[in-house]
Amino acid sequence: MSRRTRLIGGLAFGVLIGVGVALPLALSGGGGPRHGFAPLSTLGHLKAAPPLGPLGPEGPPLEPGPNLAAPGSPAPGASVDGLSCQGGEQTLFHIHARLTIFVNGASEKVPYGIGIADPQAQQTKRGPYVGSGACFTWLHTHAADGIIHIESPVQRAFTLGEFFDVWGQPLSTTQVGPAQGAVTALVNRRVWLGDPRDIRLRAHAQIQLEVGRPLVAPVRITNWYGN
Repeated sequence: MSRRTRLIGGLAFGVLIGVGVALPLALSGGGGPRHGFAPLSTLGHLKAAPPLGPLGPEGPPLEPGPNLAAPGSPAPGASVDGLSCQGGEQTLFHIHARLTIFVNGASEKVPYGIGIADPQAQQTKRGPYVGSGACFTWLHTHAADGIIHIESPVQRAFTLGEFFDVWGQPLSTTQVGPAQGAVTALVNRRVWLGDPRDIRLRAHAQIQLEVGRPLVAPVRITNWYGN
């Protein structure tokens, strides 16, 4: 075998090794936290999603079931994860995402008043709505429709983990608030492969957290009513 042939063979072998190493790293996030998505079909049979509830005070439908946990918020002037609770809402950066939660196949609500200290709920024709409070954190909820308001004086990325920290509830691959068990996370009808805390709160993202079994098909709304 000539020296040139051995050199070409060695280079080809090196390329194959590089591909073999790089591909798993790319799929797993380069050795760090594993991010990315898998098709919904990888979950197998899913329980049918419940019908949407009646329209709430913000427009999107209200969620059925009991509150997952009581609402929580930092105190006025305090902050969590660098997110402060201020006297008024901040609207320089203003988007919305929706969070739906199922525990062992049953719906549990994201309550109104998360991220609002001393929330003052007003009764409307379509249900309670929190329009005032002692302070507003940059991540908060006004109604029991699962809509997370991201209202910040700075444009930056926010995560589901930060929302749960503002709420004062744990979130991990084995726990959602007080509910414990294997956690499955769906984002826009795809399976999230990483830590649910790392899910980005993007505009009109539809996020679903499921604890235990059976797994429920994604709940989807099609009209955000200007939100």
